[in-house]
Amino acid sequence: MTISDWSKVKRPIPVPNDLTKPYWEAAKKEVLAMQHCQECGTYQHPPEPICMNCGSPNIKFDPVEGKGTIYAVSIMFHAGDQRFVSVVPYASILVELDQAMGPKIAGNLLGAPYTEAKIGRRVEVVFEKINDDITLPQFRLAK
Repeated sequence: MTISDWSKVKRPIPVPNDLTKPYWEAAKKEVLAMQHCQECGTYQHPPEPICMNCGSPNIKFDPVEGKGTIYAVSIMFHAGDQRFVSVVPYASILVELDQAMGPKIAGNLLGAPYTEAKIGRRVEVVFEKINDDITLPQFRLAK
């Protein structure tokens, strides 16, 4: 099985807004940060203006350890976007983080054949610099 080489893929670039800017600023520093309600302790992702559990506006981005478990896997055999043709097939995964149970974070499994992406496997975050402004949190199999 071959490992997808993402280094030559010209990815679509996320456009941070007021709500997501702290997430992208942390990622640029290779820190995974998620919204954390200061009232009820709930983590949430993607970012929202209020806590989706208790409704409090008292939420902030806190660093979280980027270790977790693959919750869901989708193997991409067809490129819906021509920019991804060179990396097909690849594994797109949802990860439940150990420190922030509940919300899931999406990414690709890097550094391993797509056949290694299995529900329940342990993964850890890695950061893929796209340009000077955007660094993507991605995942690799945990060591």
